Amino acid sequence: MNDTRRAVLDALAEGPVTGPALADRLDVSRAAVWKHVEALRDAGFDVDSVDDGYVLAGVPDYGGPAVELGLDAPFGVEYHDAVPSTNDRARELAADGARDVVVLADRQTGGRGRRGREWSSPSGGVWASLVLRPDLPPARVPLLTLAAAVAVTDAAREAGVDAAIKWPNDVVVPDEDSERGGRKLAGVLTEMEGEASQVSWVVVGTGVNVNVDPGDLEGDATSIRAEAGNVSRRVFVQRVLERFDELRADTDGVLDAWRERAATIGQRVRVDLGEETVEGEAVDVTEHGALVVDTGDSDGSDDDGSSERVVHSGDCQHLRPA
Repeated sequence: MNDTRRAVLDALAEGPVTGPALADRLDVSRAAVWKHVEALRDAGFDVDSVDDGYVLAGVPDYGGPAVELGLDAPFGVEYHDAVPSTNDRARELAADGARDVVVLADRQTGGRGRRGREWSSPSGGVWASLVLRPDLPPARVPLLTLAAAVAVTDAAREAGVDAAIKWPNDVVVPDEDSERGGRKLAGVLTEMEGEASQVSWVVVGTGVNVNVDPGDLEGDATSIRAEAGNVSRRVFVQRVLERFDELRADTDGVLDAWRERAATIGQRVRVDLGEETVEGEAVDVTEHGALVVDTGDSDGSDDDGSSERVVHSGDCQHLRPA
């Protein structure tokens, strides 16, 4: 939605307002105001014509303009009913120079998670990818992944779900009977382009099972609907974006926020690295997003003789207490 149409929508929300008054306020023609009003109606907004002018009488349940209305964060939204992958589309926009744009879809037809795994993305979920151009060195970009996980967790908790973060990039509902450490609610996938000392762009993709029917979920996944009932996806997306915007403005506080919401810290874990596994107690996470595991090996795992291993990637399993 362009700036003028967004200004028209904001004015209608405050309404009623006459067409001439709106034209004068925005320094556009009355015909332009009428075209914007009609475009908003086509987008699903209920705009009534009353004696005092135009007034916004209803907002669509979902979509780009609906999410932008009242959004207290500087993101534009490109909405699709269906798209193969929001991350793929976000990368295209990034290559064209876009920034602070959210690619949002009702469903994905080719969604993927870590290591190229298929990610089921049915209608009712929140499938969103943020195009960012952060003023950060590449080594600190993982903080944006952590920030996205915190933002999703906080929005889920606001919706009434006891959500927590499982390393490296999952938001779960903790469950001692689950080998994954909980029933998976959401995932985060971050991609970056840049040089050794400079970031060109970052795409942070989030997939959240919001109003997804439990029957459409695979394995031990869960959804906001399954845990707490249906919520407004429009409001949920807004809360995620607003919280993420707060966190990216203060990246020094991201790590502590992540730790406070972590389900993995303090747990005994087994991390599959492919060629080996690391087992021990998860004791911390670094600012680069790596998990610190105390293996309890008195011979030491690192050169300094410490029993702590720093694990940068891998599949993490929470182990049940003996």
